[in-house]
Amino acid sequence: MVNPGNGGQPDNQLVLTGQLLKSAEVRTTPAGIPIARFVIAHQSRRSEAGQVRDVECRMSVVASGQALSAAVRQQPPGTWLKVTGFLSRAGYRAPDLRVALHALKIETVEIPVE
Repeated sequence: MVNPGNGGQPDNQLVLTGQLLKSAEVRTTPAGIPIARFVIAHQSRRSEAGQVRDVECRMSVVASGQALSAAVRQQPPGTWLKVTGFLSRAGYRAPDLRVALHALKIETVEIPVE
């Protein structure tokens, strides 16, 4: 659906909470912009078609800019992160269309142990 509040562009927004699998890899572009790449693992239970099911996935995340890369750079593996952003290609050099979550906001969160 096209969102008129988004300049007439189709919607593309994702919020995903998961555990950081390993420390973020940070590099700097030739333009001097830091980019952190990391993977979060998500596990939850959701209702679908009247049935409760276990949901598991891993998502690659790209965090561009000083504030976002700094937010994840010092986090140890196992930290719970809530990442808000949009889906796009994982890299523009890759010929395929693998997707990554491009972060606009990263928060650490406390998840109660059941």
